[in-house]
Amino acid sequence: MIITELLAILSIAAATGLRVALPLLIIGLMSGQALWSNVPVLSGLPPALLLGILASWSAAELMLLKERHSQRVFQLTELVLSPGVGALAGVAIARTLGLTGSLNVVIALISALLALVLQLLQVGWFYRAKRPPQWVLFGVDGLCIVLALFAFDAPRQGGLIALLLLWLVIRTSYTWRAWPQESNRPPTARSQGTSLRR
Repeated sequence: MIITELLAILSIAAATGLRVALPLLIIGLMSGQALWSNVPVLSGLPPALLLGILASWSAAELMLLKERHSQRVFQLTELVLSPGVGALAGVAIARTLGLTGSLNVVIALISALLALVLQLLQVGWFYRAKRPPQWVLFGVDGLCIVLALFAFDAPRQGGLIALLLLWLVIRTSYTWRAWPQESNRPPTARSQGTSLRR
């Protein structure tokens, strides 16, 4: 059923929106002997080389994103890479599930956009809000792994989590849009507004 396939694609796209290399590594490991044969571009690289690159990058994601000094540079790099990786991962899952043809262009576009907005959400939390505690970062790692695995084993649950993350992006964007208006209001107006709400 096309709905199940779409939810699986949303699940893997959301995973690439949280981390870049880790979902690609999981795609290869979950594909059995085929490895990355369904992933465009990557299928032309030697599997051993690809495994080494993705394993190293995944380890860097798990460690460097926790370090304050390297965090911002690493996040901006992943922000730039996320649309392309999201498109590749979405098409890879579509091919694995037997979806081919011109539909792959739409799948690549949807996956790229979802991955990009989730990466933007993460960057926004670090630049506009306070730096989240370490347990949140570990939670994002775990959620990324769960979403990537769900794309293969439980696409409906993974797709629903991806849709919840998209809802979180929309809610957060409304909150951030209100911040400049709150900061530009005079202190008296702010205190009056607070007293009125009480």
